[in-house]
Amino acid sequence: MSIIWTIIIGFVAGVIAKFIMPGDNEPKGFILTTILGIIGAFVATFLGRALGWYGPDDGAGFIGAIVGAIIVLVIWGMISGRRHRV
Repeated sequence: MSIIWTIIIGFVAGVIAKFIMPGDNEPKGFILTTILGIIGAFVATFLGRALGWYGPDDGAGFIGAIVGAIIVLVIWGMISGRRHRV
């Protein structure tokens, strides 16, 4: 059940991040939005542990997943923007 919950939270976090950071270069589709949110949760967990906000067994919450997904979207936009300019 934990994996299903992670996928649901990842999808919702990805959708909210895409509403906050709209753009032409964003990933589209259900699967890519879900992956965006899940990767965002991992990014937020990693950064939170590196900064000392989370303990070794703690993970990012829903807001952290959204912030992580926004960070991933910014990086995605920078990478895909460079590809289109060349």
